[in-house]
Amino acid sequence: MKNINGLTELILNDYGETRAIDQMDVFSLPSKRKTERIVDELFEVIYPGYYHNSSLKMYNPRHTLAALVEDIAYNLERQVAIVLGNAEEDEDGELAAQAEAVAEEITAEFLHRIPMVRAKLEKDVEAFYEGDPAAEDRAEIISSYPGLYAVTVYRLAHELTKLNVPVLPRIMAEYAHAKTGVDIHPGAEIGEYFFIDHGTGVVIGETTVIGDHVKIYQGVTLGGLSTSGGQDLRGCRRHPTIEDNVTIYSGASILGGETIIGHDSVIGGSAFITKSVPPYTRINVRNQEQTMTSKPQEI
Repeated sequence: MKNINGLTELILNDYGETRAIDQMDVFSLPSKRKTERIVDELFEVIYPGYYHNSSLKMYNPRHTLAALVEDIAYNLERQVAIVLGNAEEDEDGELAAQAEAVAEEITAEFLHRIPMVRAKLEKDVEAFYEGDPAAEDRAEIISSYPGLYAVTVYRLAHELTKLNVPVLPRIMAEYAHAKTGVDIHPGAEIGEYFFIDHGTGVVIGETTVIGDHVKIYQGVTLGGLSTSGGQDLRGCRRHPTIEDNVTIYSGASILGGETIIGHDSVIGGSAFITKSVPPYTRINVRNQEQTMTSKPQEI
């Protein structure tokens, strides 16, 4: 290729200042790589021993944790400050004092919530173990199950969402999505003992509400009925409510903000549901028809 300079000028001339796809001030944008690094380091904090820096010749929990927390805090503060729009990094990487104070407060609160997040994840691990007879032990689940990985990232990103941090939770969620095939919006509300088996193709929308002891299998969509309203739908309930002790088998789609799946229900594979069902309902799909019974059963 001989005309590199000419091609460079052609592309540079196409860059504008008002289009969303053109952002020339790179210091005003969050760093995807740094955010992903924060996620990786948070896994070392959440699951000590399971995820750790293999280059370390010795593993001292106190020393390792201190270094991890310091690095997470340093990078997270700066990413939070950027996405809040309170400040931009200058050429030396410094932050304005006011933005730094806000970011530091949010970061400290997030890190204070780590023990609470770990308590929830302990229950999730138990749900995975009790829900999957193929699991040899809990260590196997923590080390290798994509569903638990996605749930872990969700629980961390959700806390940042509750702290009103924009953008970063979505970057975290999409990092997990790329790794696992599980797409959980960090704004969803998910209860305790949550189990996603196999994981690939699971989609959980922003305004979904999920109760305790819920099991979801691969290919399940908890989504909206329509997005044709575009930004006019922002802030509206668009996704379903799944009450306690519900099992949803593979390929099922449950859609709509007014759709409620009553507690102790079982939704069969490939079901397509846009209306609420009462508690203790079993839905089987045979020949494109749904049948219901109103007593607790297992498929």
